[in-house]
Amino acid sequence: MREIHIHNKSGKPDNILYKETLTEDRCAEIEAELPSFLRGFFLYQKSNLLPLSRLAYLQDIRFFLNYIIKETDLTEAETPRDIKQRDLARVRAVDINIYLDYLRKYKVERDGGGVYVYHNDNKSLARKRSSISTLFKYLYRDEMVEKNITDGFDPIRLPKAGDKEIKHLEEDEIMVMLDAVASAEGLSAKERQYWEKTKLRDRAMLLLFLTYGLRLSELQQLDVGSFNFGREEFKIFRKRGKEAIMPLSETVLRALRAYLDGERPMPKSAEGPDADALFLSLQGGRLTERQIRELVKKYTSIALGTGRSEGYSPHKLRATTATSLIERGNSIFDVQELLNHDNITTTQLYAAHRKGAKRELIKDLEWDAGC
Repeated sequence: MREIHIHNKSGKPDNILYKETLTEDRCAEIEAELPSFLRGFFLYQKSNLLPLSRLAYLQDIRFFLNYIIKETDLTEAETPRDIKQRDLARVRAVDINIYLDYLRKYKVERDGGGVYVYHNDNKSLARKRSSISTLFKYLYRDEMVEKNITDGFDPIRLPKAGDKEIKHLEEDEIMVMLDAVASAEGLSAKERQYWEKTKLRDRAMLLLFLTYGLRLSELQQLDVGSFNFGREEFKIFRKRGKEAIMPLSETVLRALRAYLDGERPMPKSAEGPDADALFLSLQGGRLTERQIRELVKKYTSIALGTGRSEGYSPHKLRATTATSLIERGNSIFDVQELLNHDNITTTQLYAAHRKGAKRELIKDLEWDAGC
């Protein structure tokens, strides 16, 4: 892999710019695998989508083109790069609907043996449908195909907001989790060996998740330089590059100072985008999103009394923050601001799932309470 040097005058942390650069490089690699007549479409995407969204769309389109090569007679091309404009002009809405049905469950045979079965729920299918729809709308707009076939795409029913029970930790479960990270209660003998060296780090991470409802990416990209301890505040970069300044609570401030003063290892590199990373592995590298996810699942599984695989994701801690704040009587508009929800209806979902609401309703219907 070529070495990337960041000359940063943007105000964003180096690690965020580095990650965006890697994502843009991956986009360019996929674009090189796709037909050259889509160059205008790539430019359209670049000016309208964030790098990660653009990457997801390109991956969906590459998969679709491979599908029509292997599973249909719409083209004689052997690779996506060889597909002609006239091949896509042959595609009809019914072909897309068959493709979307195929995506619900399909098998892939890997080199060296092994068959992988992939399942997509309606939410995933809707995104993949959107990727293909965007492509064919562009082709129609630029007169590369004669008809706008997207009107014939079958709708995909998505669950309504509130259809699913919102999973979050209850107050007593939060206390069990924080006690586990403080005392190692519930950890295996092997896990205790790591805990001895990471307990201050783990506690600081969990408190940041619980106090601010941070997204996984927002916590993972934090640097030591993100914090102004004199002002008792820190800066995070949210979706679509938004900056937010957060006040440091006394609990979080003490936890961070304990970690920085007593446990944070030396970074494995004195230069580069991860030299100032806040949360480091024992090897001195920035913790990955996967490592953080597994850490959260471990401690939440102890709180829930389940196996490690049944523990909650960081997003469930975000839901815990929202429900806890609303249960304490805070305004949903203030909670929306803290959690950076684009729409107030998202925040209202947590108000609808407040603790004890169902139990209180059922108590009002005790038909045989006197027996």
